[in-house]
Amino acid sequence: MNSDSLKYVIRQFVDRKLPECRPRDFSLPMGTGKVVGLAGVRRSGKTFIFFAAIQRLVEQGVDRRCIVYLNFEDDRLHPIKAEELDLVLRCLHEVYPETLHQRTYMFLDEVQNVEGWERWVRRIHDTEDIEVYITGSSSRLLTRDLSTSMRGRSITLEIFPLSFREVLEFREIEVVPHSAENESLIRSELETYLAWGGFPEIVLAHETLRPLILEEYASLMFYRDVVERYGVRNERLMRELLRYCFRNTAGLINISKLYRDFGSMGFSVSKNTVFEYLSYLEDAFLVFFLPKQEQSLRKQAHNPRKLHVIDPGLVAAFKANPGRDVGHKLETSVFLEMRRKRKDLYYYIDNREIDLCDGDGTFFINTCWSLADAETRRRESDAMALGHARWPKARGRLLFHEYSPGIEKEIPTAEPAWQFLLRKESF
Repeated sequence: MNSDSLKYVIRQFVDRKLPECRPRDFSLPMGTGKVVGLAGVRRSGKTFIFFAAIQRLVEQGVDRRCIVYLNFEDDRLHPIKAEELDLVLRCLHEVYPETLHQRTYMFLDEVQNVEGWERWVRRIHDTEDIEVYITGSSSRLLTRDLSTSMRGRSITLEIFPLSFREVLEFREIEVVPHSAENESLIRSELETYLAWGGFPEIVLAHETLRPLILEEYASLMFYRDVVERYGVRNERLMRELLRYCFRNTAGLINISKLYRDFGSMGFSVSKNTVFEYLSYLEDAFLVFFLPKQEQSLRKQAHNPRKLHVIDPGLVAAFKANPGRDVGHKLETSVFLEMRRKRKDLYYYIDNREIDLCDGDGTFFINTCWSLADAETRRRESDAMALGHARWPKARGRLLFHEYSPGIEKEIPTAEPAWQFLLRKESF
């Protein structure tokens, strides 16, 4: 890393005007005495959460010269090695000598691009008057790199694309109680959310640009966050696997069957490779795999897992028609809303299927696009009965989009999905 380039980057950030940040439900915790990490899929808004936090610091009177922001995907910082990171503070003090004995606030974006960064962060946290905040687009930031290396000196939080509630706030759409016209608007906005998703840039983009941006996202995530990061050799297999996942959100995935299917397509691949490639997608925050809720871990391991993707809009990058499979995308959106709040999520199946439940039997949720059909209502009623029988004390919800008159009397736990997605407390 060239020190002159680094000084230019540091000064440029101090001199530039901070971009406008729209409010989100999440606010970066500050002054904790810990290294704070944000982990999540690329383009989910982690950088703007940083900018919002920097704006708060400035409003509190912190000198902009004491705030360092570095994006390690900036080509001016390449190539960079862990042993060169000491240049950051040295260059800051050379450019702004008055910061030498002041508290420094350091924001490091996409830090996983610097191998060995965690040792340097731990050292400056222990030896300097500095607050460190980092982002990464790999779940290893949560489970290994930060928590293991920092040994109790860090907290790491997950960042998702916008929730439906945040989408309405971004678009400055107000929810008006007891207004039929407003309810129709909200339902229409939910359909738009299911078609195009919650990536902040997508939400604010013109509709004609959305498919192009989503295709760019899909390509970037595929190459940068999967193929390059893990040195994937069978790029064609990985591409087909990624396409399969995004075309089958809210479906059950059986690795043995998937292995056989790829074999019949002419791929020479082992079952272990399929498993390994799926783990890469999970590590990059592109997919989630729900186990079946079972008391026995052995039984749990032998059952298929339920697949959910990180954002319903990315499905459009792999299917020509973004309006297809709206029921599955609605179920994924409900999963994502719950996943923002907790990790112990499962599905359950015993002739009838429970889409989502927790491990303690405190709640369960089924999701259905329309309850207009009598056979659908019967099937969903049976599934809700299964949930109440298996978890007598659980709170159950049947979420739907298309209204059916009188459904509240027939299934008392039925609720419009948009209402559920807009509540900050789900139950």
